[in-house]
Amino acid sequence: MSHKVTLLSNDLEFEVPTGQTILEAALNNNISFPHRCQVGACAMCMCRKVEGEVSYHLDPVLTDREIQRGWIFPCQAYAETNLKLTFEE
Repeated sequence: MSHKVTLLSNDLEFEVPTGQTILEAALNNNISFPHRCQVGACAMCMCRKVEGEVSYHLDPVLTDREIQRGWIFPCQAYAETNLKLTFEE
C-alpha cells in the first residue's frame, strides 16, 4: 500500500510506499527535497503538513507549537494518509 504526497510549493506528486519515510520516497522518485542528515537532527527537511496524517517510530523533537502548526520531519515521518505538504509557513 502507498499514499500520495503532493508538494504544494513545487506542485509535485509522488507515492510513499508503506515502510518508507516521506524523505526516502521523495529521493527515490528523484524529487529535490532539502535534507542533510536524514535522522532528524539538522531540521533541514522540515516542512508543514497542510493535510493528512503522519506517524513516527520515535517522536521527533518538535515543540507543541510546531506540532499544532503542522510542522513535520519528513526524514522520520511515515505517511498514514495522502498528504499535502509545503515548505512555506
